[in-house]
Amino acid sequence: MRLHRLLLLIPFLFCMTGLSLAQDETQSDSLYIVATTTQASDAARLLTQGADHVVVTPLMGAGVDPHLYQPTESDIAAMGHADMVVYSGLHLEGQFDTVFEALGEQGLVIVAVSQPVKNMGYVIGGFDLSEELQNVDDPHFWFDPRNWELSVTHLAERLTDLDPDHADLYQANAAAYAQQLEAIFEWANEAMRTVPEGQRYLVTSHDAFQYFGGAFGWEMVSVQGLSTQDEAGVGDIQEVVNFIIDNDIPVVFVESSLPPDTVEAVIAAVEDEGATLRIGVRELYSDAMGEPGKFGGTYIGMIAENVYTILQSYQCAGVDLTIPSWPDDIDITPPQDLLNVNCDA
Repeated sequence: MRLHRLLLLIPFLFCMTGLSLAQDETQSDSLYIVATTTQASDAARLLTQGADHVVVTPLMGAGVDPHLYQPTESDIAAMGHADMVVYSGLHLEGQFDTVFEALGEQGLVIVAVSQPVKNMGYVIGGFDLSEELQNVDDPHFWFDPRNWELSVTHLAERLTDLDPDHADLYQANAAAYAQQLEAIFEWANEAMRTVPEGQRYLVTSHDAFQYFGGAFGWEMVSVQGLSTQDEAGVGDIQEVVNFIIDNDIPVVFVESSLPPDTVEAVIAAVEDEGATLRIGVRELYSDAMGEPGKFGGTYIGMIAENVYTILQSYQCAGVDLTIPSWPDDIDITPPQDLLNVNCDA
């Protein structure tokens, strides 16, 4: 069903969910939170740990592209039933913009976790290939853990406003998580800078890693623009191919939420020029995290797995580097299969 048809259903869905909420209020004191992206869901889950009355419902799963995801009837119904809707913002969930506006008009609490990053002036400007969006905010702000710490603190404050009886729990969870985020930033910063400065290039399908590169001293190169709605042409591919050859870049990466076609076209074009190019040892997480319950299914695990994937790929390409040991003060530990890489696979 197309988005405009869903929007026509919003008043009806709110009427139905309003009735169910009125019924639930006499039976339950639960607090319902709906989160759009995997990152937003992870933050909501962590901040509400220990609050048994909170129910967090994610809308998007692992490998889902939020740029293209269209809300379903059940999504809109879930948001209408919620006490709070948490989303990323900066038009990452581009198909949701009108829905969020309608939800806000209904008086629901809508939280954009990008808002404090925008307010502090830490949002990077970007350029989209599409005619509709030219100079826009880069929505991939979470790839700098320092930004994500701002987001988590902001969400904890909004939870406190909504549910002041459990304010101490939300604030304690946020403080503990902030320490984890600081630790992963320090580890990743040290690790990513083990690659010699002149070789720090990250070539990917679309322009999702500018914050990551800015945080850790790497230059990002992509074929597509900020949104996966952009279509890369032959000229875009050739421009990246020329950059790879001119700078002797040894490896390119596929993203978990995108098909590999664009990167495969780059590799083929490089080989046609008589050069060789490796593909990363694993896919990079870009717009979505990994499967729930997996290491990469958490924000910290996603950042760490990307770091391991990049550095191990460069090791396989012959770059001499040593990945720092994992910090003891981070609660989760990388699985052994992430640490063992077969470069010939």
